[in-house]
Amino acid sequence: MVKLLAVTRDAFDSIVAGADTAMIVVTAVDGDERSGCLVGFHTQSSIDPRRYAVWISKANHTYGVAARATHLAIHFLDARDVALAELFGGETGDEIDKFARVRWEPGPGGVPLLRDCPSRVIVRRVETTDFGGDHVCIEGEPVDASDRDDFQPLRFAEVKDIDPGHDAD
Repeated sequence: MVKLLAVTRDAFDSIVAGADTAMIVVTAVDGDERSGCLVGFHTQSSIDPRRYAVWISKANHTYGVAARATHLAIHFLDARDVALAELFGGETGDEIDKFARVRWEPGPGGVPLLRDCPSRVIVRRVETTDFGGDHVCIEGEPVDASDRDDFQPLRFAEVKDIDPGHDAD
């Protein structure tokens, strides 16, 4: 693995932060265990067939659940969803049941759907890939989607000060 020089790393971090990615909450269920986390690494990964990919930290409680789940729900946070970002980004499922603090219902494969976050894509997991970093890529095929009319994405800049429920390692 090539190490980035400090100057290069600073430039990289500045460029990525400037992109100000939209934030999402990914939820999953494996049998009876539910989990969900705030995610900033995600993208559409294929046009035909449609695919969406998310990268989840190996240190995160959600990682193990999502890697075994048949479906993931990708909730696109609206600018008004800061409280959801704080809950799913600042707390860990190792210590609390986040779903006891939100309104949710089961979706395809039992995946928890956050009722107050209607802009979402539900995917059937088709691939999990570990590229050797601290996050693992989970790619899915969309099986359902919904959106709110006045959606304004919640951006990284608005949540960057949330203390994460887990360190990256």
